[in-house]
Amino acid sequence: MLIFILAESSLETIPPELRQYKAIRLQAMKRGKKPKELLLDSSRHHYYMRNLKDVEKRGRPDIVHITLLNVLGTPLNKEGLLQTYVHTINDKVLYINPETRLPKNYNRFVGLMEQLFVKRKVPPKGKTLIKLRPKTLKRLLEEIKPTMTVIFTEEGEPVELLQLMKELSKHEKLAVIVGGFPHGTFKKEHLQLADLKVSIDPEPLEAWTVASRIIYAYETAINLPETRINKIKQR
Repeated sequence: MLIFILAESSLETIPPELRQYKAIRLQAMKRGKKPKELLLDSSRHHYYMRNLKDVEKRGRPDIVHITLLNVLGTPLNKEGLLQTYVHTINDKVLYINPETRLPKNYNRFVGLMEQLFVKRKVPPKGKTLIKLRPKTLKRLLEEIKPTMTVIFTEEGEPVELLQLMKELSKHEKLAVIVGGFPHGTFKKEHLQLADLKVSIDPEPLEAWTVASRIIYAYETAINLPETRINKIKQR
C-alpha cells in the first residue's frame, strides 16, 4: 500500500487580513458568497497578498487540482493500492476517497473546494468523497501509522527513483510526502517527521510531475503494469 500525502499545500480560503478589501468583497458578492468562503488564488488576489506571511507558498489551488487529477487517475489508485491525503499550509487535512473523480475544469474544482471548506465534506449528503478536518501533518502520520515515511525535497539525498521504490515497496504501508506549494521549502518540523529525505532530480520539479513519477516507479516495483496487461491478454 502506498500512502500519498501532498503537504503544506497552497489550498485555503481568503485569510481574515484580506477580507476587508473592496475588490474581494465585490468578487464574493458576485458569486453569492462571503469573502471568507472564497479560495485564495494568487492569479486573482496577488496584489492583496503581498504582505501575507509565507506568501510565496500560498494561493495556488491549481497545484492541488492538477496533482490530484494525476494521482487519482493512476492504475495504482484504480487497484485500491493507494491512499491519498492533502495537508494544507494552515493545518487542515483532506481525506480523499479513492473513488473520487474530480472535475477536470478548474473553476468547477474551485467551487467544489469552496463547498468543502464550508460543509467540511462533499457531497454534503450521501456517500462522502472528500472530508476536511483540522489536523497537523504530525497528527495525520500518527493516525495513519506508516511503516516508512519518505519526504521528497531538494534538500534530500540524491537517489534513483526506481531503485529506491524497489527497496521501499517491501514496506506494508509506505508514506510519501510531496510539497503542494510553488516555492520555498518544507518547514523543519515537517522534514523531521520523515525517516528518509530524498531528491530525485537536480532541478525543481512540479508537484504533479514528482507525484506521477513516484507512483509509476512504485507500480513498476510491484509489477503492476505487467499484472494489468495480463488481464487484457486473458480476456
